[in-house]
Amino acid sequence: MVWWKHLLVFFFFFTLWEGVAWFTHKYVMHGFLWTLHKDHHTPKYSRFEMNDLFGLAFAFLSVYLIVSGSVELDWRFSAGLGIAGYGAAYFFVHDIFVHQRVPWFKRTQNPYLMALRKAHKIHHKSLDKEDGEAFGFLFVHAKYWPKKSTEPSMESSFKTSKSTL
Repeated sequence: MVWWKHLLVFFFFFTLWEGVAWFTHKYVMHGFLWTLHKDHHTPKYSRFEMNDLFGLAFAFLSVYLIVSGSVELDWRFSAGLGIAGYGAAYFFVHDIFVHQRVPWFKRTQNPYLMALRKAHKIHHKSLDKEDGEAFGFLFVHAKYWPKKSTEPSMESSFKTSKSTL
C-alpha cells in the first residue's frame, strides 16, 4: 500500500472514531454499561475509574489491528494507528485538558478549547444516565462556542478615534 493511502486510512479511522465514540458514549456508556461509566459522573478523588475500561477496550482493538496489519502493512495497520491517534487525542484533551487529571492548560482563551470544555461541563451537569447531552468529543456543536462580542474592542475604538483626528 502506498504512503498516501495509509494517510487516508489513518485519517478516515481517526474521524470515524468520533462517531464511534459518540455512539458508544450515548448508547452503551449511558445505556446498558452505565455501571462502568457511572463513576465518571460522580465527584471523586481517584486517579483511575471503572470508566477507563472503555479506553482499554479501544486500545486492545487498536493494538490488534496494528499487529495484524504490520506483516503486510495493509489497511489494518493504518486503521489501528488512526484509532490510537484518536485515543491519544482523547487522553490529552479529555483527561488532561478537560478533567485536569494532570494540571496543564488551565487557562486558555482558544475558542475551540473553551467550547469543548463548556460542552463537557454541560454533559456532566447530569449525574445520572438519562437527560444527557453533548456526547461527542472533538466535534463541538456551535451552541457551545463562545458568543462573539458586538461591542468594538478598545483597540479598534482607538484606531477609529485616531483616524478622525
